[in-house]
Amino acid sequence: MVVGAGQVEVGQGGSVQVGPATASSGARGAFGRYGEDVAAKHLIEAGLTVLARNWRCREGEIDILATEGDVLVVCEVKARRGVGFGTPLDAVTPVKAARLRRLACRWLADQREAVVGTDNECVNYAEIRFDVVSVLLPRSGPAIVEYLRGAF
Repeated sequence: MVVGAGQVEVGQGGSVQVGPATASSGARGAFGRYGEDVAAKHLIEAGLTVLARNWRCREGEIDILATEGDVLVVCEVKARRGVGFGTPLDAVTPVKAARLRRLACRWLADQREAVVGTDNECVNYAEIRFDVVSVLLPRSGPAIVEYLRGAF
């Protein structure tokens, strides 16, 4: 099974492959994409279904939108090489949390608008949860993933 850059694919038996990040938009962008690939793989292995990655609108971006049962999960991914400037979780400030709440409302509104005038029904979620995935990517060795459910 071939997986392209930035893609996560679930194979037979639930195995997960993460495609390599590319350096087409610079090392920093590739590093961030690779951190998001690792996070998406972790979420899938934890039983979540990824709906969208890197959803953007004028106000910002949501890294990963997923579901767990009837719960919509809005997930922020923070990747770092080390903790010299704080842990990845430290980077999710109250301002960032407020922005993600606004973006989640915008995403839900866009989903509702997309079904107007069609035979499709809008999905109703029992709950919206905001999670954070922290990915430490040391220069050597495997990534260290910390998954914080209901972070804010």
